[in-house]
Amino acid sequence: MNTQLQAFKAEFFKALAHPLRIRILELLCEGERSVTEIQTLLESEGSAVSQQLSILRAKNIVVGVKQGKQVMYSLVDPMVADLLAITKDIFNNHLIHIISIYEDQD
Repeated sequence: MNTQLQAFKAEFFKALAHPLRIRILELLCEGERSVTEIQTLLESEGSAVSQQLSILRAKNIVVGVKQGKQVMYSLVDPMVADLLAITKDIFNNHLIHIISIYEDQD
C-alpha cells in the first residue's frame, strides 16, 4: 500500500511540475474558467494552455465540462488550493531563512 501511495504522490507532483500548470491551477482555485479565459489571463498561446490542461486532465487534477461551445475547467479536488497555499508558505519560509543567512554574514 505504501508503494502505491508513494507512486501516486510522485506522479501527482510530476503533473504539477511545470510553471504554466501551476499558474493554471492558481486561476482555477478562484473558480471554473474556460480555455479562452485562462489563455487571456495568462497571456499565453492557446496550444500551450491546451497542452498543459491535457496533462492536468490526464492526471485527474482538473476536469473539463462542455457548456455550449466552451469547455469549462475546474479543480477535481478543492484541496489542491490548500496545497498551493502551503507551498507558498514553504517558499516564504525558505526566503526568510535565506535572508537571515545573508543578514548574519553582514
